[in-house]
Amino acid sequence: MANMGDENVSQVMPSLGDEKIDMIAATSVLQIRASEIRQTQINWQSYLQSQMISQRDHDFIVNLDQRGQKELPDRIPETCAEVFLNLLTHISKDHTIQYLLVLIDDILSEDKGRVKIFREARMGNAWQPFLNLLNRQDEFVQHMTARIIAKLACWHTNLMEKSDLHFYLSWLKDQLKMNNNEYIQSVARCLQMMLRVDEYRFAFLSVDGISTLLSILASRVNFQVQYQLVFCLWVLTFNPLLAEKMNKFNAIPILADILSDSVKEKVTRIVLAVFRNLIEKPEDHQVAKEHCIAMVQCKVLKQLSILQQKRSDDEDIMNDVDFLNERLQTSVQDLSSFDQYATEVKSGRLEWSPVHKSAKFWRENAARLNERGQELLRTLVHLLERSHDPVVLAVACYDIGEYVRHYPRGKHIIEQLGGKQRVMYLLSHEDPNVRYEALLAVQKLMVHNWEYLGKQLEKEQIDKQAGTVVGAKA
Repeated sequence: MANMGDENVSQVMPSLGDEKIDMIAATSVLQIRASEIRQTQINWQSYLQSQMISQRDHDFIVNLDQRGQKELPDRIPETCAEVFLNLLTHISKDHTIQYLLVLIDDILSEDKGRVKIFREARMGNAWQPFLNLLNRQDEFVQHMTARIIAKLACWHTNLMEKSDLHFYLSWLKDQLKMNNNEYIQSVARCLQMMLRVDEYRFAFLSVDGISTLLSILASRVNFQVQYQLVFCLWVLTFNPLLAEKMNKFNAIPILADILSDSVKEKVTRIVLAVFRNLIEKPEDHQVAKEHCIAMVQCKVLKQLSILQQKRSDDEDIMNDVDFLNERLQTSVQDLSSFDQYATEVKSGRLEWSPVHKSAKFWRENAARLNERGQELLRTLVHLLERSHDPVVLAVACYDIGEYVRHYPRGKHIIEQLGGKQRVMYLLSHEDPNVRYEALLAVQKLMVHNWEYLGKQLEKEQIDKQAGTVVGAKA
């Protein structure tokens, strides 16, 4: 079913329907510019006289545009589609193309059912004229076209074809990544529409769309764009498989930071709604549990406590706060020390929590770092390569050293994963704590006989104490 999930979206949060989102969009750069273009007039007669358009096309557009015959699209839909697609294909002037696109958008906005006029046109691929316009230099033309394509793709029972869909979603993703794109709200609005359709969600995943959304949210964007992009994540998580995958993109730490910094209630509301979906929607209960633990690790309980004290008037917020609080509190009680450790490593936010320095923990759990294809070890090595946080680097070095110390074949495995090389590289790190932990880890990687090292350390300790005593007597 094309619109699977759309019903869920409107049931769970009806206040975020198209009407309200369009009210927001009305203040966007695109809509402000569209209202200006609407006030201008095109000299269709000059296009006819220069034989750039046919008599039929001229008569139709004049009757619709200047003589106010607004019923024409419904009365002669085939002619309507042919005229507009002809004009978009044969006219090159930016201003006229802008005007035509505003007319088309108005036609569709007046009645969603009118998308069939263009989708069922007998002119071959109805998408092509619109997709071609995405390559125009004029930004308004690009973004008004993108808005029209979203409506044609979402308001018709037949889905957009895969190759066209891939091109369009890739274009939207690239627009999101552009620096200082003044039309970013319009891009986000297109995605808010597209990602309500289940099949389009997976297409967006395939063009690396989810990681793009999260990388932008991890940077600083204004609250309106922040809200729109988190809304996109929210509709994505109505699909159980995507809800299960979401934290592999580091979604929970990024959203937890947004929740912590949020000063706008609508941003708070939508983040909480995503968190709820990440617990409720996965069919694999282990994944839901891991999501709970990740939220605990990212200090979400603290934010929930603050929100409970504030007692918002928004029922959605308080319902989600109560739900999340109950589930996270339960997960804390069920949490083993290894669960805590695994979640901390996966979050990439290592700190000197008690579990790292516990000899008992390492004796009992070092071998478990080999589980799931050495997932945790690979993550530790990855953090050594990518992290710029001295605390993360120091803790990762320490953990690798302890793993090697307590797991017989650990040294060989760490070398295979490239961990030894990364630790040695950190011997020259600018931070003294990183250098110190890297040095200790290298020593553990070099030692062949732990029993011998233990005796040596014990002997050094005794000698040190004896020297202290002798010094005191002297």
